[in-house]
Amino acid sequence: MFLPLLIAVHVIGVILWIGGVAFVTMVVFPMIMRLENSLEKVLFFQGVEHRFAKIAKTSVVVVGVTGVLLLQITGKWSVMFKASGIGTTLMTVVWVFYVLVLMFEGSLFKAIFSGEAQQDTAKVFYRLSVFHWVILCISLLAVGVGVWAGHGGRF
Repeated sequence: MFLPLLIAVHVIGVILWIGGVAFVTMVVFPMIMRLENSLEKVLFFQGVEHRFAKIAKTSVVVVGVTGVLLLQITGKWSVMFKASGIGTTLMTVVWVFYVLVLMFEGSLFKAIFSGEAQQDTAKVFYRLSVFHWVILCISLLAVGVGVWAGHGGRF
């Protein structure tokens, strides 16, 4: 009874987190890129980022806690970093990457929006967009491999 509930909470957390990244990547960044005024771009991005950051952080914490509990309950720690645990390992690596990005986002934004960014916001938002596409693709790959491996897929 507890395991299915834990899996459901875990999957809902992943949906909110990765779905949010997909929305920002596929909807928000194209909208930002169409804005002509640099100040409008920055203000729009900051408004979305400020709102989504809370959702992302909460989702990442929920996914981390439920993921650790699932590994503990199912005894799957032993498959980490083995071919048989590729799904779990890849999902964990992606999760750790996001945790690091979220932990250091303040420093990252200061670095991104300083120097040349003050002169060329189009270039900065293009780079951010490319970065988001990369992390979205890696995230979707991790989800796909995790589901595939979790349902009997083998390499």
